[in-house]
Order: sequence, then structure tokens, then C-alpha cells
Amino acid sequence: MNKKELISSVAAMADFPKKQAAAAVDAFINSVMNTLKKGEDVRLPGFGSFEVARRGASRGINPSTRETFNIPARNIPKFKPGNILKKVVNGQE
Repeated sequence: MNKKELISSVAAMADFPKKQAAAAVDAFINSVMNTLKKGEDVRLPGFGSFEVARRGASRGINPSTRETFNIPARNIPKFKPGNILKKVVNGQE
């Protein structure tokens, strides 16, 4: 499912016009991104949680030249599925 299909699905399930559903989907995405940007978590009980993890600096190797280079430390987004989502995906709900 891509974003356009998600908007259509939200519009159908919530009985919203597509324009209103698109605004809701965009607002959700922007809210999650802005919260993660601040270093905070987004927890949606049953669905899952979005978190920011710190990946430390490391050294990489270019496979074609065998030259080493530094990979800087950075923050990465992570998603951990909730129990209800896991059950739904496995056909248990």
C-alpha cells in the first residue's frame, strides 16, 4: 500500500472526503516525524511504537578499493510493533 492507497482507505473507513483524509494522513506523518526529531517516542498501544536510537560512529570499508572510511554517529528511527499488530499479521485476531 502506498500513500495514495492509504488515503483512499482512510477516506472509505472514516467516511471522509479524500482531501480531508489526505490532510489527516499528512498530519499524522508530520506529527510522528516532528516528535522523533525532538528525540521523543511515539507510542500507539496495540499498534506499536516509533523510537529514535543512537547509532555510534564506526569504520566502513569500500569493497572495491579496500579503503577504510569513517561513518559518523547518527540517530535512526525504529519501529517496534505492538502485540495486537503482531497477532493481526499472524492471523490470530
